[in-house]
Amino acid sequence: MKAARTRMRPPTEPNDRSPFKSHGGLRRIVRAAGYSWAGFKAALRHEAAFRQELALGLPLLLAAPWVGRSVAEALLLAGSVVAVWVVELLNSALEALADEIALDRRERLGRAKDLGSAAVTLALLMALATWGAVVAGRLLG
Repeated sequence: MKAARTRMRPPTEPNDRSPFKSHGGLRRIVRAAGYSWAGFKAALRHEAAFRQELALGLPLLLAAPWVGRSVAEALLLAGSVVAVWVVELLNSALEALADEIALDRRERLGRAKDLGSAAVTLALLMALATWGAVVAGRLLG
């Protein structure tokens, strides 16, 4: 006798009923844009490192089309700047979350913050190497 096969449904997540859960459609896109704008404003208001990287990166972003010898090179230069901003925003989000969880010294939260900082440093070094290589190629070639 064969056992009846029943389809097991995964357990319902508690977040399935969350009012913050995405709904879809045009309303979702409008809300997502609003959340993104709020994130940019928060970064500008509360994150000194983001403001500094934005101030350094905007002139580079504007110069990328003139420094790059091709569209691909210009995009590579611009992308390296934007990558720094993206990693900094993620690091700032991680730090804000860690600070919301606990303000006292906790080893794993400290490690998470250090890892985020290391990621920003790598993005900055990559941007520096990218710009250095392109500018050197422009001057020497």
